[in-house]
Amino acid sequence: MDGEVDVSVPAGLLADPARARLLMALTDGRSLPASVLASEAGVSASTTSEHLAKLLAAGMLEVRAQGRNRYYRIADPRVVQAIEALAQLASRTPIRSLQQGTRAEAVRRSRLCYDHLAGRLGVALMAALIRTGAISGGDGHHHPDLAGSDRLSAPGHDVDYRLTEAGSDLMTRFGIDLDALAARRRPLVRYCMDWTEQRHHLAGSLGAAVTGRMLELGWLQPMSIPRAVRLTPAGRDGIAKRLGVVVDEEQSTRPGRRPVPA
Repeated sequence: MDGEVDVSVPAGLLADPARARLLMALTDGRSLPASVLASEAGVSASTTSEHLAKLLAAGMLEVRAQGRNRYYRIADPRVVQAIEALAQLASRTPIRSLQQGTRAEAVRRSRLCYDHLAGRLGVALMAALIRTGAISGGDGHHHPDLAGSDRLSAPGHDVDYRLTEAGSDLMTRFGIDLDALAARRRPLVRYCMDWTEQRHHLAGSLGAAVTGRMLELGWLQPMSIPRAVRLTPAGRDGIAKRLGVVVDEEQSTRPGRRPVPA
């Protein structure tokens, strides 16, 4: 018979700054070798090896051998959810350089939350899909005054978002195979509480497929900053015409016109 859960075990693993940085580097869904992780976390190779062994033993990471390298990745999406939740509670470190400010702004502007788009751009995409009638069921905002289970920086459960008929047409024109998504066990439309914007961004298999399609088209490009992605000029035009999100040269978002049929 199982007893109570012991949250001190995963909490202890995440309490180490170096281990936390290693996990943060992998929260965009990448698989990385130890050498790259050591560089991104700013720790020595030997220290990285010790930390990776502990995270593997705890089931937070999994490893795959390819040639001479061993590639590490997050083993369970719930690890990412825990990190996002802790990020909301954590105090902000003071920005002491232009580089630090640039990294913080890039993560807030547009980043990957495991395999789907988050940050201001992710929130704006969700808002546009709601505004144009592609998704129904909620308004994209977090309402802490209403009774429910939703928490910031975690998958949402209070709102039952649905893809409408118009949304299905839009996604099909965008190159998303909805039949293939429906065959998967993962829910089609889910949402997460964005920890920087405190609003909803699109998750589920649809959120992952839309983000993957944007990467495929070259609308999004990964940055050297962990998790951060950059909206390209082609993406700025495409996301306005095809998905109804207007992004100006400063990468700030605002509602656009209805998507133009392809």
